[in-house]
Amino acid sequence: MGKKNKKPTVGESPTLEADTTAEPSTSPSTTNKKKASSPTPQSSSSTSALVICRNKHWRYISSFHGPWLQLPLEVLVTLANANYYMPLPRPVDPAVFYDLVKIRQLVDGATDLAVRAANGVASSALSNSLAGGAAHHMQALGLGFGNNAGAKLSPERRFRMREQATQKLSRAYHLDEIASSVATMQSTSTLENVAGLVLQRAPNDPDANYVHFFHEKIPSRQLAECTDFRALDLIIGQRPSDCEPLRTRAIVRMFKEDFEGAVQDLTSALGVYRLQQQPRHNRPAADEAMQLEQKTRRRRDQPPLDEANQPSSTEVQLLFQRAGCYLTLACDHVPHALCNSSTEQKGNPQNGLNGSSNGATNGNVAPQEADGCLEDKGPAKKQLEMRKTVRVYAKRALRDYMEYFKHFHYSPDLPIEVSDDFSRQVNQATHRTKKYYGQSRHASQDPGSPTGSSAGHKVYELASLFSATPPADLPPYPSMDIVSPGAAAAESIQTTTEVVTYHPLLTDALHSLLLCHTLIQTSAKELQRHAHMVARLARLADGYPVFQASRSPARADWIEVLRRAENWIELSSSWEALCAPAPLPAPMSTSGVSAATASVNALSITGGTNAVETEEQRKERMRQQAIIEALEDERVNDEASFKAAILARQRRAEADHASTTNGGVPSPNAGPKRWAVDDGREYPILTERAEAVARWIREAPTGSGAGSNKRKKKPRTAKKATEPEKEFKPSEIA
Repeated sequence: MGKKNKKPTVGESPTLEADTTAEPSTSPSTTNKKKASSPTPQSSSSTSALVICRNKHWRYISSFHGPWLQLPLEVLVTLANANYYMPLPRPVDPAVFYDLVKIRQLVDGATDLAVRAANGVASSALSNSLAGGAAHHMQALGLGFGNNAGAKLSPERRFRMREQATQKLSRAYHLDEIASSVATMQSTSTLENVAGLVLQRAPNDPDANYVHFFHEKIPSRQLAECTDFRALDLIIGQRPSDCEPLRTRAIVRMFKEDFEGAVQDLTSALGVYRLQQQPRHNRPAADEAMQLEQKTRRRRDQPPLDEANQPSSTEVQLLFQRAGCYLTLACDHVPHALCNSSTEQKGNPQNGLNGSSNGATNGNVAPQEADGCLEDKGPAKKQLEMRKTVRVYAKRALRDYMEYFKHFHYSPDLPIEVSDDFSRQVNQATHRTKKYYGQSRHASQDPGSPTGSSAGHKVYELASLFSATPPADLPPYPSMDIVSPGAAAAESIQTTTEVVTYHPLLTDALHSLLLCHTLIQTSAKELQRHAHMVARLARLADGYPVFQASRSPARADWIEVLRRAENWIELSSSWEALCAPAPLPAPMSTSGVSAATASVNALSITGGTNAVETEEQRKERMRQQAIIEALEDERVNDEASFKAAILARQRRAEADHASTTNGGVPSPNAGPKRWAVDDGREYPILTERAEAVARWIREAPTGSGAGSNKRKKKPRTAKKATEPEKEFKPSEIA
């Protein structure tokens, strides 16, 4: 069932490093690297010579880029507390926000220890006192200096410092291996070797083995061939109460296309995590906010939250990863569930480079093949079983995505002064001034109050928006605001705004939910409602002030499915237009924060400019964007596909630009922009997942759709006939 043309993959890391130092030879996984790299002479010499750390292959790395990597640590702590004490829905998921703070603290501390051990500096105070704190960066560049009075640290002292650094890095990777990978990439290269040096003296140290697993150098794009499970198996055996190594092993299994094994590891990790957690995380969100308000009602400041009381993002990570495995398994079974098609369906990546639809060809071939399939009852019976398997896996993926959405909230009518207050606090923290503390525009919104009595707005879990009976008091969407945003701005001043809690993987999860419903064969009308809800939330997703916009593979697949299925759910506009970022709310008064507060603060954080680009600059930006995306795309594996990918992206960008400037949908660049707005296009190369879903829409019979036939099996006598299909019943999914 594996597909050799799409993996092993390289992650979404924008940087690749050449290996200039030899790795320690005593680590458990080093021998595997030598054995695994031996069969690579068939690849090109440039590819085999390029070696990078294993963690740079991790997926969704671009989703965790943002100013949190450069902001001063004390500013990041202040913003995390301000975010936590905001009323629901909070701007950013507090579990992820606090994880970023802890990862920065741990990685910065590990960097200090590793650099001092490498340069023989005994005290961090000494390094901070020299060159006004620039000594740390001098050491990172190799411009070290002698120890105090020329004394050298003993080997034992250096080992202890490296051991402490390794423990800090291990703790960071336990919290979130994707965010930690991003943080270590931005740090000094000294961190890449610290765990290997520890393993020279302590080869069975679980922390050193875990960190070295991420930092070990392997040939680029060959993670599956150059990685085994010995180091992770050793750690899991030493620490059976830790769920994080199981999560890491599951991700490696995904690279190796062992998705069933990955599901087993993720399920075990969820069981270990939930067994250790207190029932406090199951409390309703309203009760949690009420207790916070009672606890801090008389506090003018925002007291730092103890680490023991900070929310955890581990369960969200496990649910998202397992849902992705189930969705991949469902898509992998699609070719076996349908009649064998011509060779062009087999997965030639050139078919989808120009984004053209071949639905007419498939429509002519499929009926003839369907007739041929019916002549042989054996394959037809197997295909029926595979179709049930597709739906079962899709339902399991949908279940996990719905559990994922329960951790986030949406409000249709959050008062604008509340969102302005958060922007004010961000501006105060980034500029390190307190001039805004006494100028709150609504008295009840005290910085110490997590809710504020004036914020009597409605809050819903995201999962409830996709239920069979969604809330009835939501603003209509899509509305005329999409067609004419300028007219909407000219209307009366708004007093409320729609807000959704941001998570780095939210956009990908939302579009994956639509793919799940497509495979389940949800009715077109119901799927249209879900699609409009996804577009509503996607246009509100804003990672301000710590995350930047990132590309979503699931969003790209959904756009390609809509193109190839010829918009079978009859959306009123293109998906790009439906998901165009919502306009910022209008200002309340001249004394308050303007509508472009978030944009101004964003520019102050990143140091960017908002200049109007020329035509030449636009074309050059599109070309550079196409090159970057082609380099990061896991489906590009040779020079021919690389050139084709660049050309396809440039053509798609030009076509979209022409459609938006010649009487099409107005450009989202007009007016104040939201923080997390990605002007680049999604991946236009046809993925195997998008091809499988599009083919499922065209060829899968809808009569055996979402289990409607199963509900009609009322007679008791039919029980024996349905017994062989018992394992596929949706009742066993939960």
